[in-house]
This record gives sequence, C-alpha cells and structure tokens, in this order.
Amino acid sequence: MIAKVYSAALRGVEAVEVEVEVSARAADGGNAGRINIVGLPDAAVRESGDRVTTAILASAFNYIYGVHTVNLAPADLRKEGPSFDLPIALAMIACEQEEELPHARDLMIVGELALDGSLRPVKGALSIALGAKAAGRKRLLLPEQNAREAAMVTGIEVFGLRSLHEAWHFITGKDATRAPEPRPSLVQSRNRGHAADLDEVKGQHNVKRALEIAAAGGHNILMVGPPGTGKSMLAKRMPSLMPDLSEQEAIETTRIHSIAGLLDAREGLVTERPFRSPHHTISDVGLLGGGTNPGPGEISLAHNGVLFLDELPEYRRSTLEVLRQPLEDGEVTISRAAGTLKFQTRFLLVAAMNPCPCGFLGDPVRQCRCSPRQVESYRAKISGPLLDRIDLHVEVPLIDYKQLASDEQSESSATVRDRVAACRRVQQGRFHDTPGLRTNSAMGPRVMRQHCRVSPECSLILEQAMEQLNFSARAHDRILKVARTIADLGGALELGTDHLLEAIQYRSLDRKLSFS
Repeated sequence: MIAKVYSAALRGVEAVEVEVEVSARAADGGNAGRINIVGLPDAAVRESGDRVTTAILASAFNYIYGVHTVNLAPADLRKEGPSFDLPIALAMIACEQEEELPHARDLMIVGELALDGSLRPVKGALSIALGAKAAGRKRLLLPEQNAREAAMVTGIEVFGLRSLHEAWHFITGKDATRAPEPRPSLVQSRNRGHAADLDEVKGQHNVKRALEIAAAGGHNILMVGPPGTGKSMLAKRMPSLMPDLSEQEAIETTRIHSIAGLLDAREGLVTERPFRSPHHTISDVGLLGGGTNPGPGEISLAHNGVLFLDELPEYRRSTLEVLRQPLEDGEVTISRAAGTLKFQTRFLLVAAMNPCPCGFLGDPVRQCRCSPRQVESYRAKISGPLLDRIDLHVEVPLIDYKQLASDEQSESSATVRDRVAACRRVQQGRFHDTPGLRTNSAMGPRVMRQHCRVSPECSLILEQAMEQLNFSARAHDRILKVARTIADLGGALELGTDHLLEAIQYRSLDRKLSFS
C-alpha cells in the first residue's frame, strides 16, 4: 500500500509544498526495519527514520519491521530539518494499518517527533501557514507551540497538537470536535514596556533631534563623538521612538525570526521593532546571511527595526561593504549552487564611531595622541559609497557636569514617538499609490521629483552647498529626502530654506569631519 500526505519545505522565508509518499512491503533477508528516504534529504531528514520508528512504538501503534520507502517530492528540492517526522510517521501508520486518509487531502502537516511520540516545535510556522494557503490547503496540522504563530494567517484553519497519537486521531476523523486555534490579536500581543526611555539621556538636544528625524523618515544615522558621550545609550533608545509595527510589518518580521529559530513560542509573533547590535568581529555571512543552509543574517533579523553598529571603523572593510546593496534595495540576494534566496532588509541603520583611534580628537580637556596619518587611516575605513548611504551625520559632544546634574525634564520617548507616528501617517498618505514605499528615505528619483520640489531660493542654496562642500549626487538626493522629513515634522507642505539648511548641516562627514 502507498499512503500520501502533504508537508512543506522551507526555502529562505518561503515554504514549498512537499508530497510525502510512503510505501511498505514485507522484509526479505536482512532488510527488516529498513527505512529508505529519497527526495534529496539532508542529514536531519535521513535520521528521521529512527525517530519515527521509536515514536510509533512508544505511541502503542502496531508496527511491522518491514521495508518502508519514503519519497519526498519534488525530488529536486532539498529537504532540510526534522519537520517531516510527523507526516512520515502518519503515512507509515496508514500503511501498516492499511487505512485510507480521506481527511488528509486538504491538510498540510509538519512537526518534529520526540522518541516518546510527543511533538516538538519547528521553524518557520508562519511561512508554512502562508505556503499551505497558497497551495490550496484548508487546514494546517502542527505542534501546539507553533499554533499561535501560524494562526496569524487568515483563510486557513490551524490545529496545534501535542503528540503523534492526537495527530492520528485527528487525521482519521476520530477527533472531530477539536476547534482551530483562534487568530491572535496584534494589539493584545503588543507590549510597549520599553526599559530604555529617551528622557534618561541628559542634554544632547541636537542628537535627539537628529534621532527624531531619522525615526520619522526612516533615515540612516551616524553619530560621531568621543567615548562616554552617550552614543550607545542614545542608539538603544531608537526603537522606543519608532511607531508600532503594522500587522503586515509584524508578519514580515515574524517570518524571518521564525526561520532563524529566534521566535518566542509563548508570544507567537514579533510585536516590537527588532534591535540588533552585532559585535564588530562578525563575519560577512553573519551580517549578510548565507551559510551551508542559507539563512538570514543580522541585517535581515533587523528588518523593520534597528541595526546598531557601534565602533563602525572597527568592522572589517569587506563586512561594511556588503551593506551597500541591502541599504539601497531593501533586500539581500544570496546565491548558492542550490539556488538563489532573497531576504528583506528594510532596517534603520544607526552607527557610532569615535573621531579618531584614541577618541579624543577635538576634546577640550583630553589630548589626542593620534597622528594625522592615523586619523586619516581610521576614517578611511568607511568608504565614500557607504557614507553616502547614511543620511544623517551628527556630532555627539561631551556633556559637562551642570547638564549631568540638572533636574531639567527631557522629553520622553512616548512624546517624540507621537510626533514620529504623525509624520509617518503623512508619508503613508503621500505614498498610498506607490506599493512598497513607506518612508521618505525610500523615495526614488521619480517620486522625489514630485514631492521634493524646491523654490529658486532653495535651489541656489543647494547649488552652493554642492559646489563648496563637494557633495556627491547621492548626497544631494539624501539632503532633499531629509529636508522633506523635516518639513513633514513641522507640518509644512513645501520645502523651505530652513528645512534645507538643517538637512545640509547633517552632512558633517562630507566636510572631512572637522572637530577642531
């Protein structure tokens, strides 16, 4: 007899339907208990035979030590991970008991089996649910810990189970009373209890203003200043300034974190904007993504959130250069012999650096020990093309004692976030006819011509800045985008000279980092 059920294989953040076919025959010679798995399985899939056999026996199902052939189709798609345990086990039981599975025709099944027959969670449940819906399946059967995550997808019923025994009863129609998992509410799941608040940072009003502009328009920002000025402290508060994730953004972010195995099963959904802060020793693959079984890197895990790179010049030059294409396109393409995968990378880059290797260039108290050549070499680690893709360059000065000891109440993150959210709503209205465009920073040339028109007076100011400060064409566009965000924060419909001048001042690195 041949039994067939449906499962799914992950390919990047996408799920592809897989037919699991099992054939059983009597053993001959020394083949008793042999399980042949074909269809391009990896090591984890090939090992599932021993797990499945033990789980079937532990669940008190009849098992004959015959020869089982398991085919995972399509055969040219590589199958990875232990998520095929459950569908293989159910098909093997159906063969042993010679039972048809009419209820399995509209059902997709995934799950890892423990040796006692209990189910363990798998990666990528949300992607699998979306894949099941796209394949026309009406129901999804998976481990209980993954049910909340998968239930975010509408148009498909999700059933979370705890054991192989429960799954068999469900697939044979003996458990007809089980209700599908209810769809979780994004509002109820959201927790805005940020431990870090902007009002904890003393002084640095110009930097806080730049952070607000960056959050409002999705602009990348680089903070430059001596050690101890609060650069890291400010960066860690950036997510608290950004508006709540929309449902679409939450689903996009959850898919990536689920594929990477970083999702909290109790939450089932990423409801807070990610904040990723990799160490400067990170490899190109760790930052970009890839590996033997290509997975998302730090830039994809920061999708819809913040990627913080502290001590920017300490990163390897090659590692920083891989950021250029993702920053420009909002996605990264990873090509391997087995195929090409794409991961989304629409993150807000927040970087920090010292003005020189020792950190004290321009410090009025502590003397800089670096030679001009050392300073030049240090700054040259950041290439011009990468610097062009960072919209805001802001100096972070030292704070004196009076500011640190002051009882002056600073604006809270919630107050700034309200202004940022209002600015984002303006942008949503502006770009409602442009799919995929959410913030000013992502405007292309055609959209910029429509929404970043300048008056003759502003045009003259911009022309002088381009000539005197040696701005590139990309820097010119970044200035206009930042000016558009500044105008939106101020409620202005047209770009004014004050908006443009403020945007120009945020290009300090283009002026050779003059800190003296």
